[in-house]
Amino acid sequence: MSFLKITNPATGLLLAEVPADNVDSVAVKARAARAAQPAWAATPLSERRACIERFRALVMAQLEILATTLSSEVGKPITQSRNELNGLLMRIDFFLEHVEPSTALQTVFDDGGMTERIGHDPLGVVVNISAWNYPYFVGGNVFVPALLTGNAVLYKPSEYSTLTGLHIARLLRDAGVPEGVFTTVVGTGHVGAALLAQDIDALFFTGSAVTGGKIAATMGPRLVKLQLELGGKDPSYVCDDVDVKAAAESLADGAMYNTGQSCCSVERIYVHERIHDAFVDAFVNTVKAMRIGDPMVEGSYIGPITREPQLEVLAAQVADALAKGATLRTGGKRLARIGNWFEPTVFTDVHHGMDLMIDESFGPIIGIQKVSDDAEALRLMNDTRYGLTAGVYSRDQKRAAAILAKANAGSVYWNCCDRVSPRLPWSGHGDSGIGLTLSTYGIQTFTRPRAWHLRQP
Repeated sequence: MSFLKITNPATGLLLAEVPADNVDSVAVKARAARAAQPAWAATPLSERRACIERFRALVMAQLEILATTLSSEVGKPITQSRNELNGLLMRIDFFLEHVEPSTALQTVFDDGGMTERIGHDPLGVVVNISAWNYPYFVGGNVFVPALLTGNAVLYKPSEYSTLTGLHIARLLRDAGVPEGVFTTVVGTGHVGAALLAQDIDALFFTGSAVTGGKIAATMGPRLVKLQLELGGKDPSYVCDDVDVKAAAESLADGAMYNTGQSCCSVERIYVHERIHDAFVDAFVNTVKAMRIGDPMVEGSYIGPITREPQLEVLAAQVADALAKGATLRTGGKRLARIGNWFEPTVFTDVHHGMDLMIDESFGPIIGIQKVSDDAEALRLMNDTRYGLTAGVYSRDQKRAAAILAKANAGSVYWNCCDRVSPRLPWSGHGDSGIGLTLSTYGIQTFTRPRAWHLRQP
């Protein structure tokens, strides 16, 4: 038997060694999921809802244990781990409230002789290869509605959040979800590859665009439902009519929250030339005040980088920006301490010839570029292969809406950023992926529609 080593990114210390799956055990778990799914689908929705309600109660009761585990294995500051878990509770509430009306049999035509109805059947066996940066959010967006709609789930947590994935499985089992209906698969990339080879009905992946492309190439000939939630290079534009300090504080939080390790973190900022210097001063002052520290200590805002290889990506972007004329306003290097630490970093005098403004950073680093008008800002915002989110800060809603209507993004923000709502679909364009989660559409995506044509004899 092989084991997966779990390391604390803040200290470099070994947290645990967890038994890992192999090709054979993955196949066994997939067959068990296939066998268990029909009975789960036949279980009344009221009973499936009751299981998820009990899961919610267990999460709430054990929130501090779950938050501590999450912070220890991914380095998320403890306050932010609690925020994620409390946010999960609200998403569960949304799914519980809307699953029945979203999937109820709907009559769309009835003339007395012919009746037409739309039904919603579960997909079957759903593979969920999840992410480490928000495992409760990203995972819960999939496994909660998937279970509620009658699917069996093979859940592979990221190897960087495996202990959290095992907590999720334990709580679902304690909540009454039957054996085989939700199964955790533990391991690195080769275990994920083994999952792709199984008899499954859908694959939901969250991760990099590179890996997403490889999965799409592998799964394409299978004609299995595929959903890919990938990266972003999310821009925001600050117009010349804003409250400069308020906009700077909001965007600094959007860029640096979770140490910048979010697909919808603000990664590019464009500022109207009339307020550029004042905005930069306020932004840099806000970032400099952010507390870097032990994730377990209350008040820490910037934690370690979860994946050590990402430190090299950030260092390379810094070197490239400096070589091409950018001005470093703060940060710019790895911290000289045990663990995976990188200073919050702000550049100005940047342009799109720099990697910093084109390639996903996924860390506490940001470039701020001066623009002359709204048209230039929009052109630069859309100069990307990604299309996840985009934002505009302005006192004028019509002005902001006119820009955002032309932004290449699945989610747009006016005077806010880095925000996700269970009531709204989460989707992207281009290299940000295909498909969606959240909203009522994100419930129905775990079903396949059945068209009923009913003629009276």
